[in-house]
Amino acid sequence: MTKPVILIPGRIHPRVTGRLCERCELVEIASVDTSELDAETLSRVRGGAVSGRFPASLMAALPNLEVIGSFGVGYDGVDVAEAARRGVFVTHTPDVLNDEVADTALALLLNTVRRFHFAETYLREGRWESEGAFPLSPLSLKGQRVGIHGLGRIGLEIASRLVPFKVEIHYHTRTPRADVPYTYHESLLALATAVDTLISIVPSTPQTAGAIDAGVLKALGPKGVLINVGRGSTVDEPALIAALKDGTIAAAGLDVFADEPRVPKALLDLPNVSLLPHVASASVPTRDAMADLVADNILSWFEEGRPLTPVPETPFKG
Repeated sequence: MTKPVILIPGRIHPRVTGRLCERCELVEIASVDTSELDAETLSRVRGGAVSGRFPASLMAALPNLEVIGSFGVGYDGVDVAEAARRGVFVTHTPDVLNDEVADTALALLLNTVRRFHFAETYLREGRWESEGAFPLSPLSLKGQRVGIHGLGRIGLEIASRLVPFKVEIHYHTRTPRADVPYTYHESLLALATAVDTLISIVPSTPQTAGAIDAGVLKALGPKGVLINVGRGSTVDEPALIAALKDGTIAAAGLDVFADEPRVPKALLDLPNVSLLPHVASASVPTRDAMADLVADNILSWFEEGRPLTPVPETPFKG
C-alpha cells in the first residue's frame, strides 16, 4: 500500500515525525513557502502536521490535502475557515495538556501574589543574611474572589484546583454553564469588577483580541491581579504596562505575550510582575502526549477514515 505523503512546514516536536515516518512519507520544508517543491510532490501531499502557521496560501498549493494535524490546543495559526471551505479536516490536541496548564496557572498565581521568585533571588544573592528578612508580600490569596475568563476544559481544571484554596470563584464565557456552582457574569467587564484576581484562559479569536483593555484593568482595581495563561493577544500590553506602573492594578503573572518571544523591556523592568516564557504545557510527558495525538489524528484519518479530535469548525460527521 502506498504511504500517504505528509507535509511538515517548519519545526515540530520530533516525536511527531518519529511516529509518522514509520507509516507515512514525510516532506519537510523550512516554512510555509513551497517554492522548493515541484508540482508533482505538492500534488501527492494528502496531510499536514504543523506547530504554528498553515495559511490558506499553503492549502492552495496542495490540491489533494485531506487533513491537518495541529500541535496544540489552540490552532489560530491554521486558517480553519479555508480548510472548512476546502473540505479539509483540522485536528488539535485538547485535554492532554489540561492538567499541566492548570497547574502552571496556579503556580503563576501564587508566584505573583506572594513574590516567591523575588524571594528566592533575595536568598541566592545572600541578602537574607546581609540585610535581614525578605519584605512581607503586600498581597495574599486568602479570602480572594477569583474570576476565570474562559471556563472551557482548562478553565474548569483551574477552577477545581482553586476550590481547596477557599476562594470565591466567578467566571465569564459566551454562555453560562449549568454544570458548575460558580458565579457567572455576562461580560468580561462585569467579571473584572466583581473579582480581585482575573485568570485568562481563552483562545486567540477576533472576539478576544485586546479584550483585557484599560477599562477591564481599571475595573479590576488597585489590589487586582491579572494572570494570563491563554494567548498574549488577549491583553492590551501597553495598557497593562501603564496599569502596572501607575497602580491601576497591583500585579500580573504572564506566561504568554503579544509578540513572542519578544517581551517588552517595560514589562521586564517592572517589580510587580511574574514572567514565564510560554511554558504552561512545557513538560516532557505533556509535550510527548501532544505529539502522540497529532500523529494519532493523522494516522487515524488515513487508516480508520476518521480524525480523533477535529476542531469545531471542521467537524467529522461520519
